[in-house]
Amino acid sequence: MNLNQRIRAFHNLGEYLRAFGESKENDSRFEALENILLKAKAHNQWFTVESSKLSLSAWANELTEKRLGAWTAPYNIGDTVPKKVGIIMAGNLPLVGFHDLLSVLISGNKALVKLSKDDSQLMPFIIDTLLEIEPQFKGFIEIIERLEKPDAVIATGSNNTARYFEAYFGGHPNIIRKNRNSVAVLSGSESAEELKLLADDLFMYFGMGCRNVTKLYLPKEFNLNRIFEAIYHYHDIGNHNKYGNNYDYYRAIYLLNQEPFLENNFAILKEHKAIGSPVGVIHYEFYEDLNLVKKELEDQQEKIQCIVSSDNVSVHSVAFGQTQKPALDDYADGVDTLEFLLNL
Repeated sequence: MNLNQRIRAFHNLGEYLRAFGESKENDSRFEALENILLKAKAHNQWFTVESSKLSLSAWANELTEKRLGAWTAPYNIGDTVPKKVGIIMAGNLPLVGFHDLLSVLISGNKALVKLSKDDSQLMPFIIDTLLEIEPQFKGFIEIIERLEKPDAVIATGSNNTARYFEAYFGGHPNIIRKNRNSVAVLSGSESAEELKLLADDLFMYFGMGCRNVTKLYLPKEFNLNRIFEAIYHYHDIGNHNKYGNNYDYYRAIYLLNQEPFLENNFAILKEHKAIGSPVGVIHYEFYEDLNLVKKELEDQQEKIQCIVSSDNVSVHSVAFGQTQKPALDDYADGVDTLEFLLNL
């Protein structure tokens, strides 16, 4: 398969996902996918049907011939001997490992996929759908239980699992990703609509992703009621069993420890220096000097995935409401996956 054929295959997968997104209930063409979404929810309560559909919609938007062509155009992707690339996938969000799979296949390499037990329903279905669309990929994708003798490795996990990955795969070319979180830096001049969009950055996928905002930097005297007003349309999230349990747990802990916090029955705002926060909790910190905030973020850049800001706090600043809508060239941890693969 040449590059154009691979792009066309993924475009056709995108066409399938776009048709699914536009379909009405009980459309017989998508009965199997609807059933998979229900199985995914039963297997992992964080993967609600709504969350899975959000992910499918995001990929439907990116998998077009135009976008795939623009993404791959700057690279010299020719016909080379395929390398076996192990992909150890995370499972915190639906299809969170799909970009790595796409990158490996679009570069002409073979993907040895170690699925996350938390995403063991939807990801295999999408892989099977891709193979139906383009049978020539059959020799290029293998779902494995144990990764042995790869030519390279892309692994995503926690800080703890990263140490294991580094010890086990340190002798191979690798990309090993650790925990990251995202932050938002507000100036105080944001509109109500911008703050409402910030709620998407905070709560899409229950705040489980590295691109979800977990820390707010706020100018001195910022009225926190503006945050509570802006996020209220997400109040139903508190009815989700696992999210609600997290919220209740940390609320109880803070009460027992007599730690100050603010709440609105589904989200806790807590003043804290740490960038990462538990599910159900949003850390915040007041600042007087924006330059000091910029310096702090630069010093912690290896812990940060996205910086949401309307004032270009960083060259990598993301607009409000856009953290969970990454483009194809928005590489995790800022590491160019495609360049890595092409230089094997």
